[in-house]
Amino acid sequence: MVETSSAEPQSPTVPAKKQRVTKVGRVVSNKMQKTVVVTVDYPRRHPLYNKVMTRTSRFKAHDEHNSCKIGDIVRIEESRPLSKEKRWVVREIVQRAEAD
Repeated sequence: MVETSSAEPQSPTVPAKKQRVTKVGRVVSNKMQKTVVVTVDYPRRHPLYNKVMTRTSRFKAHDEHNSCKIGDIVRIEESRPLSKEKRWVVREIVQRAEAD
């Protein structure tokens, strides 16, 4: 009867931090307090006609300082649920809207 024991100490495995999803879109509404609605456009090909169509998704994102204005291009990042529909956070304002 031969026992084999590993002399190597077992190192605890630390799970790698998951990369969060980011999206870039345009602010279409800032009427709520600390919340903006961001639309993200992405191209999709029609399955039958093969024409490229633009699809739009709307996301509610947390804007801590109410600094976003309608028309701004922002980068949003996935986060924990902050309310019933709000699961995104504004990370940066990529481009300010032109003042009219």
